Amino acid sequence: MSKGLRRLFLFLIYAFLYAPILVLIVFSFNEGQTRGAWEGFSLHWYASLMENEAILNALKNTVSVAILATLIGTVVATLGVLGVHYFSRRHRTEMQLINQVIVLNPDIVTAIGFMALYGFFQLTPGYGTILLSRIAFEIPYIVLSIMPRLQQMPPELAEAAMDLGATPWQTLRYVILPFLKSGILSGALMGFTMSIDDFVITFFNAGNGVETVSTMVYSMARRGINPEVNALSTLMFVAMFILLLAMNWRTLHGKEDV
Repeated sequence: MSKGLRRLFLFLIYAFLYAPILVLIVFSFNEGQTRGAWEGFSLHWYASLMENEAILNALKNTVSVAILATLIGTVVATLGVLGVHYFSRRHRTEMQLINQVIVLNPDIVTAIGFMALYGFFQLTPGYGTILLSRIAFEIPYIVLSIMPRLQQMPPELAEAAMDLGATPWQTLRYVILPFLKSGILSGALMGFTMSIDDFVITFFNAGNGVETVSTMVYSMARRGINPEVNALSTLMFVAMFILLLAMNWRTLHGKEDV
């Protein structure tokens, strides 16, 4: 395949992937409410979004759950990876297999499983059940980001720190965690975006009175999408894009972690 064809093929792939996002962003500035017909540039839907209490409450729930689930899930996943890493080789393989089964499990099965579990313990569906479900859902994916980085760490690093008089806590804080930083950050970013994006887990475990952006968009889609959703989606995309750039700033400038 010639160089020109390869570039054309690559361009078509990216055009197919990013065309929906581009259309979404463009029509978030559309003056009219009709989808597919440009009626002029306007910030009307952004102004209207800031006055829509229901959407703002759903956004607040979505972001707060995503932040809490990511923080808790990242801590649990990091500690879990460190614990599994020092198991025997056989037990490490078994734990990795268990983690992969959870990752490959269909979301709908996981969601119904959580719903059944909360029903068994008679927990009222709401903000708390959403948070617990998101934490459990994110942990296996965060583990997948941290585990390869830990496997790259020479065992001599921790041993040398201990030989020089460092306590286990100091070794963890000043040697192991800095080495795992890139894996932890990428795992946290993955968990955060998955939490923001999640619909199935939330839909089955939210209960009445608690809305997130995904469940609200689903409800609105059944009645017809409000252009305010385009504005909200654009703001969320821009925020995630800026976060992604910030987390990869060192890599983009040729300063990758050793």
